[in-house]
Amino acid sequence: MMNIKTKPDIAPKTKILNHARESKNVAQTCCYFGISRETYYTGKRAYEREDEKGLSNINLALKNRQEELQKYIEGLVIYLRTTIILAHNG
Repeated sequence: MMNIKTKPDIAPKTKILNHARESKNVAQTCCYFGISRETYYTGKRAYEREDEKGLSNINLALKNRQEELQKYIEGLVIYLRTTIILAHNG
């Protein structure tokens, strides 16, 4: 039987695998969750071999996209400000 402490660690991993199975699109799933396909398939093979127990030792870590998102938003704000100023002054 699985230790209760490992359940929360496995839930996000099974969510990724379920999403790929339901959407039938691994590339889209990997992009959505911010993981590589290599990482996805490593987790999938572990799950197929040992079910949830196999996922406890696999790192399907989601990328922290906060910094990437912040840079995108900053660039967008600068673009919009310059566009609006140019349009207003033009």
